[in-house]
Amino acid sequence: MFDAALFDDALTASIASARSHTISDLLRRSALRDPDHTAIVYLGLRQSYAELDQMVNATANALTARGVAAGDRVALLSHNNHAFVVCYFALARIGAVSVPINFMLTSDEVGYVLRHSGSTAMIAEDALAPVADAAIAGSGLPIAVRGVISGDGATPPADWEPVAAWMAHPDASAPQVTVGDEDLAQLIYTSGTESRPKGAMLTHRSLIAQYVTCVVDGEMTGADVEVHSLPLYHCAQLHCFLTPGIYLGATNVVLPGADPAQILAAIETERATKLFCPPTVWIALLRHPDFDRRDLSSLRKGYYGASIMPVEVLKEIAARLPGVRLFNFYGQTEMAPLATVLKPEDQMRKAGSAGRAALNVETRVVDDDGRPVPPGEIGEIVHRSPHAMLGYWNDAERTAQAFAGGWFHSGDLGVLDADGYLTVVDRKKDMIKTGGENVASREVEEVLYAHPAVAEVAVFGLPHPRWIEAVTAAVVLRDGAAATEQDLIGHCRGRLAGFKVPKHIAFVDHLPKNASGKLLKRELRQTITPAWSDER
Repeated sequence: MFDAALFDDALTASIASARSHTISDLLRRSALRDPDHTAIVYLGLRQSYAELDQMVNATANALTARGVAAGDRVALLSHNNHAFVVCYFALARIGAVSVPINFMLTSDEVGYVLRHSGSTAMIAEDALAPVADAAIAGSGLPIAVRGVISGDGATPPADWEPVAAWMAHPDASAPQVTVGDEDLAQLIYTSGTESRPKGAMLTHRSLIAQYVTCVVDGEMTGADVEVHSLPLYHCAQLHCFLTPGIYLGATNVVLPGADPAQILAAIETERATKLFCPPTVWIALLRHPDFDRRDLSSLRKGYYGASIMPVEVLKEIAARLPGVRLFNFYGQTEMAPLATVLKPEDQMRKAGSAGRAALNVETRVVDDDGRPVPPGEIGEIVHRSPHAMLGYWNDAERTAQAFAGGWFHSGDLGVLDADGYLTVVDRKKDMIKTGGENVASREVEEVLYAHPAVAEVAVFGLPHPRWIEAVTAAVVLRDGAAATEQDLIGHCRGRLAGFKVPKHIAFVDHLPKNASGKLLKRELRQTITPAWSDER
């Protein structure tokens, strides 16, 4: 049996340094393997792995000089850009904890994250500096270290230092900081689609185990060129795609946002081989006039997540991008985030499924007492995996609920088939209970997506005087298409049991989404208020 007491502190530290395997190490090793290979493309910038590694060192040393130390929480409030990537790796290099924040939040909401996380420093994009200033003031925290990401030559706001100066720090030597693989790497706040955001604690070990899973199950290689357009503050783009790409030494094309025209242009210009988009963005790409004008022939792998891809959209992608192998990555922030994968050969055979447990994951479907349910029965999806978070920051009660019985409880309802493939039925809190019957919103959405006039749809429950909850749909029509409420209700009849047919359909110009593409049904529940009648 190993006895650590046999080793003195110096030897223990030396062994820890020799065995180091953290997010920072992934970049350094890629820079050593292939220093001249292009790591990052952002607007007019092309940076090699050696150049990126040196800039990360310089930024890390600048942060250390300003008093940022291992374990400190540092908030990141920015759209996608080159500096975001540099700061993320620089913080990991000195053992600081990055706290990426949704750039669409209000100052009060940002202030909550600052206060809850106990952040001691903040990095913000110049356009978001006023929000950051108001958030800091409202948080009551003495955040003295403030870095602003600005355009070249821009004057920083008062009390903010330019991050560009940190990246040009004269000392680009490697910081001498020992970081453990179970040290906290990132505090990522849940999207808050249901409740106040919670801070999921992700360690270097959790994240790297998840990167290995992504690489193996997602067929990723160092020869890939990937377009990253979804927000890097979100775990999907950052931890399923950007950081695994850095780990492998691939080329990473970072876009400021998920603009369909820019995504399509980047695929053509950079000869991209990989692309991740949630279903809402894949739909936007398919509908964009540039889709058929751009040369997308280099694309070999496509990924989706955040929600299940409608079957009709899957068929369209297969028809219009026949050379693309498509993967569904299902998971959530607390799983760092990957849990299950539906692979290319199963896309149509198991259409609508979230696939099987990923490489480093065990997945079950259980009843309210934590007992596995038979194939075909609905229950809560739970996981065991090194991907899993340490827990929720400063929230022992919710952590205990999440890890009840030694499994991580996802809060999603699902069903396993006889082959072990998982279908996500709904969020546990999103199941519609109408007239004593349960209705999965996704089942109704699939039927509505099959109507030729429907571009996007979200189904949810609204209070009803007779049915308690009524099945309600918000629908975006395709450009130039026409349909009435009765047209769509008639389409559902005969395809769904009567209690599943929507009682009301609202036509909207767009569906509200967060920056990661996830539908915000709570906003639809607040804005759509039908005048119910007994007949409906």
